Amino acid sequence: MPLNVLFAATEARWNDYRAPLTDALAKAGIDATLATDLPPETVDYIVYAPNSDVQDFTPFTRAKAVLNLWAGVEGIADNPTLKIPLARMVDPALTQGMVEWVTGHVLRHHLDIDYFLARQSGSWEPKVPPLASDRPVTVLGLGELGAACAQALARLGFPVTGWSRSQKSIPGITCLSGQDGLKSALQSAEILVLLLPRTPATENTLNAETLALMPKGAVIVNPGRGPLIEDDALLAALDSGQIGHATLDVFRVEPLPQDHPFWAHPKVTVTPHIASETRPASASKVIAENIRRGEAGEPLLYLVDRGLGY
Repeated sequence: MPLNVLFAATEARWNDYRAPLTDALAKAGIDATLATDLPPETVDYIVYAPNSDVQDFTPFTRAKAVLNLWAGVEGIADNPTLKIPLARMVDPALTQGMVEWVTGHVLRHHLDIDYFLARQSGSWEPKVPPLASDRPVTVLGLGELGAACAQALARLGFPVTGWSRSQKSIPGITCLSGQDGLKSALQSAEILVLLLPRTPATENTLNAETLALMPKGAVIVNPGRGPLIEDDALLAALDSGQIGHATLDVFRVEPLPQDHPFWAHPKVTVTPHIASETRPASASKVIAENIRRGEAGEPLLYLVDRGLGY
């Protein structure tokens, strides 16, 4: 008897995922009916995006797991009707995309490329950047994405400090944790990359107090979550010169409202949440593997700790 797999996401995502997910399930040896409109009581697995119309999981009495399409699970982790395992998306292509975006913008600021772009009208003003070995970088968040970005930056020669809620050990990275570790990580961060999950404990990680700990003129790169930064505190730090520039890909409200001060601020670069995106072809293989595991009685990959929220 085939499994029933409900695809609970937007129509646009269904159009993107229908063919590659059908193919991935077949290649994994899974006989499944994949659809967007299955009766809830017949569903075995739910492939899910938090902006789906499905918000009450109570009717899904047979479902064995919810397989999130996004790396972030803040839109579902605290849903009180969800009583079955929840797996987040760890997509190799998503990770690669994030590494490329982060390293690109870190190098942009390290090499001061904006300085030269502003002098293309005959202004010969040499400015030699330091070597990467003389530019300390800190990555807040050492999960799948943060660890990959930290290691990529270390391979380029940057001295990289990583901070996480619980102590980690990553070759080539100075790993810190706890409040004292956070203070130390910020104090050395000439370039700071934010890749923490969004939880009540991480909201406003960067505020007036923590921004003041950073070296004067430091750069912030945020492809993680908008609420990690207190907007007004960042704007004040930019205006005072405490922070030299902020490159922001994520925001408290998206799309970022046209009247938001970030758009017009000369020390802010806005990118429209494009640092990395789940790729249907590779993500479908992750989903199919987790369904195979579920049916084989093996542990699911990338299970979310509901208490921690990630």
